[in-house]
Amino acid sequence: MAVIMADQSSGSRAFLADDDVPGKPQDTDAVLEAQYNNRALVPDHPTVMARWKAGSEAARAACPPQVLHYGPGVRERIDWFDAGKGAPVVVFIHGGYWQALDASWFSFVALHLLAHGVSVAIPTYDLAPTVRLGRIVDQMRDAVDLIHDRTGARPVVSGHSAGGHMAACLLADGRASAAVSISGVFDLEPLIPTSLNVALDLNPTGARALSPIHWPAPAGAVLDCIVGGAESDAFLQQSRDMAGCWSAQGAETRFEALPGLNHFTVLDPLFDADSPMVERLAALAHARTAG
Repeated sequence: MAVIMADQSSGSRAFLADDDVPGKPQDTDAVLEAQYNNRALVPDHPTVMARWKAGSEAARAACPPQVLHYGPGVRERIDWFDAGKGAPVVVFIHGGYWQALDASWFSFVALHLLAHGVSVAIPTYDLAPTVRLGRIVDQMRDAVDLIHDRTGARPVVSGHSAGGHMAACLLADGRASAAVSISGVFDLEPLIPTSLNVALDLNPTGARALSPIHWPAPAGAVLDCIVGGAESDAFLQQSRDMAGCWSAQGAETRFEALPGLNHFTVLDPLFDADSPMVERLAALAHARTAG
């Protein structure tokens, strides 16, 4: 296991071989299914997601993004919202349990950060089961590398749910200057006996290797773990444990549960220019984005 840790911290892709053994659940664990199936937990999630879509359409109309390509695939693209030369950068990675959605749902994230003088990159990636989860993490590495090559900046990386997981991965291997993980999943092993794993096809070895809670915290890391206070106990514990684990290794971490917000409404503060979440992202970007 120590070798796997070293490989992941250095950004090596060799560890992905451990994710090749099929791991589809034979029996669904009802308790874990109830804790991790967020669409079932929040019956009105379509209403919230419709708000994301409408807000994103409005954001793109007001500030049309440039489309960048970090690879040859049709989904290997970035919606780039440019605040101007020399502006700090936030990369926001969308959620969907690595098997749904794309960047176009989350353009609303860019609007208020642009007003704070922050450029925003929102990448799209291939989805499970078309590709394995390890490949998706590699795609996000490629996306952030492109942003670094383009701007000279080591960005702040944020993300929601699956995107929160990948934000922590990118911080762990040194590609991010700080990370703000919103409702992230940092220990993937509990997903194995759930319906979510039908597409992900994780096995215990691969799940552990791709879980940033088991990776060493990089020196000087700044990690915020934000979660909705009305989310499941498992999601609250995921963020609490991640912040605690890396704090014990010397990282600067913050755990925050936002009262009354669920796995979908936890993004509501990003619609508010004056929200602590927007201000925190902007402040981190201005303070920590560097070449």
